[in-house]
Amino acid sequence: MDEETTIIDTNTRNEKIKNFFINNKKNFIIIISITLVLVVGYFSFDEIKKRNKIKLANQYNSAIIAFNAAEKENIVNKLTDIVNKHDTTYSPLALYFILDNDLIKNKNEINNLFDVLINQTNFEKEINNLIIYKKALYNSDFANENDLIQILNPIINSESIWKSHALYLMAEYFYSTNEYQKAKEFFNQILILPSSNSEIKLKSQKRINRDLGE
Repeated sequence: MDEETTIIDTNTRNEKIKNFFINNKKNFIIIISITLVLVVGYFSFDEIKKRNKIKLANQYNSAIIAFNAAEKENIVNKLTDIVNKHDTTYSPLALYFILDNDLIKNKNEINNLFDVLINQTNFEKEINNLIIYKKALYNSDFANENDLIQILNPIINSESIWKSHALYLMAEYFYSTNEYQKAKEFFNQILILPSSNSEIKLKSQKRINRDLGE
C-alpha cells in the first residue's frame, strides 16, 4: 500500500511539473531568447570596443611615427580627433604628445582639450585628478591666482593623493609672485596634511626653513 501511494505521489508530482512547463512554455522561450540576445549583445559590444581600441591605437601610432614639421597640421588634426574619442588610454597620450612637442600654440585650444579629458572621458577618479593637476601645471606660467585655484579646487577640496602636489603648486605660484605669506600658508597646509607626499613635504619644509623663516 505504501509503495502504491509513493508511486501515485511521484506520478502526480511529475505530472504537475510537466504541466507547469507546458503552461509556461511561452514564458520560458521568451526568457531564453532574451538571455541569448543579451549574451550575444554583450560579446558583440565587447568585440566592437576591442576593434575601436585597435583602430585608435593604429591612428595614434601612425600620427606620431609620421611626425614632422611639414605634416604638422595634419598630425594635429589626427591627435585632436583622438582626444575627442574619449578613450582612457590614447586620448591623454595624444594630448601629452601635443604638449610635449608644442604643436598647438593657442592656450584656449589646449585647455579645451584638457576639459574633454576631465569632463567627458571616463577615467578612474585619481587619474582624472592627475589630469586636473597637469592642466593646472600647464596654466601656472600665465594664469592668474583665481583661475589657477579654480582649476585645482576639485583636488584641494578632496582627499586625493594629488592634494599635496596641488597645494605645492599653489605655494610655489605665490612664492614666484612674491606673495610670501600666502605661499607659507600653502606650504604649512602640506606639512600638516597626513597624506602628503613625502618628497613634497620635505621640499615644503626646506622652502619654509630656507626662504620663509620669520
